[in-house]
Amino acid sequence: MIVRKFTDVTPVEWGNGTSRRFLTQSDGMGYTLTDTLVRAGTRSPLHYLNHLEACFCIAGSGMVVDSEGNEYPIERGTMYALDKHDAHHLVASPTEDLRLVCVFTPALVGNEAHRFDTQLEFSNY
Repeated sequence: MIVRKFTDVTPVEWGNGTSRRFLTQSDGMGYTLTDTLVRAGTRSPLHYLNHLEACFCIAGSGMVVDSEGNEYPIERGTMYALDKHDAHHLVASPTEDLRLVCVFTPALVGNEAHRFDTQLEFSNY
């Protein structure tokens, strides 16, 4: 059994916020579970070529914008899933941080961060 508390997990700076990776590849579960904070006022261009992701908003608000420009509001209680390696922009409200619980498959190594200046999906520290 794996038991971890919020205070047990060191946050990773992912590009426009922080991510606490509660489960990673080394745990052998096949997926990653995160508590992700997206800083207020940020817009993150994201595209996971090798991972699928589902996110559930537990605080704050914002939107996810798909590659065709469709905007989907996100607020507490909203789930969205990137089930086709969807390119998207994650936008946090200008006045409040967005907080998401996310699941990635396959599992992340744990130290990945986004590189907004390149076409890379993730960059390891």
